[in-house]
Amino acid sequence: MKEVDIVVIGAGPVGLFTVFEAGLLGLDCVLIDNLDKPGGQCAELYPEKPIYDIPGVPFQTAQEHVDALIEQIKPFDYDLLLNQRVNEIKIVNSDNDINTWQVTTSENNIFKTKNIFIAAGAGSFEARRPPNIEDPDQFLGSGVSYAVRSKDLYKGKDLIIFGGGDSALDWCVELSDIAKSISLVHRRDEFRGAPHTEKLMRELVTIGKLQLLTPYVINSILGKDTVTGVTLKNFDSNEVKEFKANELLFLFGLNKKLGPILDWNIDLNGKKIDVDTSTYSTNLDGVFAVGDINHYEGKLDLILCGFHETTIAVQEAYRRINPGQRVPFGYTTSNAKLQAKLGVNS
Repeated sequence: MKEVDIVVIGAGPVGLFTVFEAGLLGLDCVLIDNLDKPGGQCAELYPEKPIYDIPGVPFQTAQEHVDALIEQIKPFDYDLLLNQRVNEIKIVNSDNDINTWQVTTSENNIFKTKNIFIAAGAGSFEARRPPNIEDPDQFLGSGVSYAVRSKDLYKGKDLIIFGGGDSALDWCVELSDIAKSISLVHRRDEFRGAPHTEKLMRELVTIGKLQLLTPYVINSILGKDTVTGVTLKNFDSNEVKEFKANELLFLFGLNKKLGPILDWNIDLNGKKIDVDTSTYSTNLDGVFAVGDINHYEGKLDLILCGFHETTIAVQEAYRRINPGQRVPFGYTTSNAKLQAKLGVNS
């Protein structure tokens, strides 16, 4: 059993930034994630998707954002455990109403801590499959994808994208100069994505760089060993048409599962965890929820909001470890010790 200041469940952007904020206060962390690499959904589902709303960074891909966060926490003390999940948390001691927790992973790694940060994003997740299609996964790697892991895959290809949200619109715009041809299929001519991106998509339709197919749904995937096309059914008339394609990108969102979190007696709001916004603590003393996994009035599922939440939560974690002491707050721009820790020449 190893004792650490903070156990962080989830190694996505908010989990990684938790290490930075904890490191500034001299706290050590262990990051635990059931994926095989850090970065969460950014690294697993859309590493090449552009991100525009990180303050001071006009443009980054999701993977570049993850890489920058990992570089930022290099000076600090943390462990990273991958390919395992936290199965159990339990109180092993309560001193002056401050709980100490035991955290056990699926690989039987055990930690003792006063602070648990749940930064699990949407929980564990799996891409939604196209409805009414038997075993679409037989074409995985041979024309069917549920996420863009490399834009190069679509160079010179006849690509059909399915979906009506941000990801579908984003990739229509991003891949329009790469694919040989690109079509967007949706069951109605209304979209759930950002208005600006929808405008860009419709401009591509106007100039002939994108074919918009509405109101259509997928009827079948054509091909034996590899995808050669699809048949689509008109959502209104039920007429079926055939379209040529050698790459299909299904962006129907994710099925989200909270997994063992459901057994921890944490107060939930649907599939999210209720928190007190003064500290981002849950109903369990010493357990915090930061990032997309939490819920409060006015909540926005943005990375930058998660950064704010974990910054506040780390302050409370310090107080729990050092009761009665003032949190040693200081600006990194004016604190020589912190600059030395970060390797910055003052």
